[in-house]
Amino acid sequence: MRKLSDAERNRLSSRTRLVLGGRNPDEQFGFVNTPIYRGSTVLAPDAAALRRADARFTYGTHGTPTTEALEKAWSELSGAAGTALVPSGLAAITLALMSCVRAGDHILVTDSAYRPTRRFCDTVLARMGVETTYYDPYVGGDIASLMRPNTSAVLTEAPGSQSFEVQDIPAIAAAAHAAGALVLMDNTWATPLFFPPHERGVDLAIEAGTKYLGGHSDLLLGLVSANERALPGLRRTAEAFAMCAGPEDCFLALRGLRTMELRLREAERQGLALARWLEARPEVKSVLHPALESHPDHAIWKRDFLGASGLFSVVLHPVPEAAVDAFLDALALFGLGYSWGGYESLVIPFNCAGYRSATTWSPGGPALRFQVGLEDINDLTADLARGFDRLRDVAGLAGAAG
Repeated sequence: MRKLSDAERNRLSSRTRLVLGGRNPDEQFGFVNTPIYRGSTVLAPDAAALRRADARFTYGTHGTPTTEALEKAWSELSGAAGTALVPSGLAAITLALMSCVRAGDHILVTDSAYRPTRRFCDTVLARMGVETTYYDPYVGGDIASLMRPNTSAVLTEAPGSQSFEVQDIPAIAAAAHAAGALVLMDNTWATPLFFPPHERGVDLAIEAGTKYLGGHSDLLLGLVSANERALPGLRRTAEAFAMCAGPEDCFLALRGLRTMELRLREAERQGLALARWLEARPEVKSVLHPALESHPDHAIWKRDFLGASGLFSVVLHPVPEAAVDAFLDALALFGLGYSWGGYESLVIPFNCAGYRSATTWSPGGPALRFQVGLEDINDLTADLARGFDRLRDVAGLAGAAG
């Protein structure tokens, strides 16, 4: 089997590169997959080599063939100079932030960010003397007015966690770079397949590999990819923290990588189909899905994104909480659980109002976030229709919708 040159690989489609990335059968006795390497100690051949510490692998926390395979594959997919692996998506966010801040710094964080991100900024970073300002996700290039001489980083997330605002990442990146700040992005929703972060101006791209990379709800993993400017700081911080991802999780992530594009494109198809079905329901006030023409940020999504995943939210017309709970409890195919990106469908109720500070969350009704899995779409809509019948019964609404 002939090895492809870098130029040949770059001409291949993403589906093909996902199959090839991080694989070296010639180094694994011909076996297709890189095996799970467990271990802490790596033996040196002699004293001189031990003193030089320049071997490909020197200690378990510095990497193994398993972790190296995943890092290389993800860097290639992301268009990054390098990648660091950590045990969870939140660990990836914290590592990325810690790699570019120091005491006395100021950072800007989108008001729509993942809630645990806010908790880290408001507790750990605050204790370190790092000040956080939350900003309106629609600020765009006007973020320049929020920059200070000590602003070291701007954290973005597109679309926003739960509320699905789509930020103008290129405009934010241009303004941040002009002021000397690094741009970080939680890119878990789109993955690099549907939003190439470093091409769009992101210095540090954050991914919860727990979601679409794993794809089967059986691992916890985080990845931070960096461009040339941000990579030295990321590597120093990752080595200092030694937040090592588990070898089995890295192996499962490599396995998930091979089918990620197929699953993600099916999630896009399923998600859009369900979003359009929900948009036509009388109980639904609005559907927060950027790929829908009705979404206020559809134009930005269409300009910057290459696709959409299977995660979105809906806002119901006002009904009592008991009616929402009756709807949720009537569902047989949508599990009630956090996380997403797996093969199974999920739904959670949410209310962002209590953790917004730069903007106001007031959607005009109860909100639900849907993760659309790989079940048959007709089975999913039938399940939801039964749930809506129950909602209407408890809410005392006249008649059941078809």
